[in-house]
Amino acid sequence: MNTTGIIVGLATFLIIGFFHPIVIKAEYYLGTKCWWGFLIAGVLFSVGSLWVENLIASTILGVTAFSSFWSILEVIHQHKRVEKGWFPQGPGHKTDKEA
Repeated sequence: MNTTGIIVGLATFLIIGFFHPIVIKAEYYLGTKCWWGFLIAGVLFSVGSLWVENLIASTILGVTAFSSFWSILEVIHQHKRVEKGWFPQGPGHKTDKEA
């Protein structure tokens, strides 16, 4: 029996579920400037994926890398959702008086 697909599928599901609240909290506290962190994480996970020899671990690192890259776009979308009033504005947002 080959469990690789189930393991990678479950890991992908958990990684996506893990990143969803991280994006919301990062945008809330840091605003859109936190995209750099997701970029750096994505690059590091990508490099890790290239160097790890185990197929499952390499795949999971790759999924994490591209979830990090996708989070850059999601931070921008989250900011737009905050502007529409769908989510609360956090301390990571500048008011008109501060700008």
